[in-house]
Amino acid sequence: MNMMKLKILAAGVVTLLTVSAAQAQVTVTNTSSTSVGTAIPDGNPTGVSSSTTFSGILGTITSVSVSLDITGGFNGDLYAYLVGPSGEFAVLLNRVGVTSGNSFGYGNSGFNITLADGNPDIHTYQLSSPLYNGGGQLTGPWAPDGRNIDPQSSGSAFDAASNSTDLSSFTDNTANGTWTLFVADMSSGGQATLTSWGLSVVTVPEPQTWALAASGLGMLWAFRRRKA
Repeated sequence: MNMMKLKILAAGVVTLLTVSAAQAQVTVTNTSSTSVGTAIPDGNPTGVSSSTTFSGILGTITSVSVSLDITGGFNGDLYAYLVGPSGEFAVLLNRVGVTSGNSFGYGNSGFNITLADGNPDIHTYQLSSPLYNGGGQLTGPWAPDGRNIDPQSSGSAFDAASNSTDLSSFTDNTANGTWTLFVADMSSGGQATLTSWGLSVVTVPEPQTWALAASGLGMLWAFRRRKA
């Protein structure tokens, strides 16, 4: 192969690599919706669990969002988390409204919400006017609670806790496998029901094939230069 042909080959592979890199930025969204309709045991940390499974998804996770439909009970009683296929963990709800000034949390009844990082903090949703709807079942987009502390902790402990155990815990991991939602009612009084929940996982494919092509081109180029 002469030098001119090698340059043409190099130009062609660089073009393919450029196209592949652009394609690799295209995200793929996979969703699951699960109807549960199960009462959450009142004042009982055993709670309820519900799982869904993904398979055949290429690439790694860039973002996750969760929808929750819970009716009845008192929102300030509820504790919920999501576990991913590799054991990753995010705290979705942790006794919303519990602070040093409110040991019981918020007394609203139910959630019909979407949780995604970057939205207003659900733990203090009553302070988020006008997004807060003023009563009844809470609606709208919120950020997960993320406070990875014992749900029976004092209000001052909630004040001091960070909300860092959020949905970014799943970033750069695989979406394939079993995802499990857990919800518990941590204080007696009022019956809540997990009506349904949904999961949306966004992934980016990995351009492994073109990385191998680039490596081969580099070796060929080095070989030609040595012979020259």
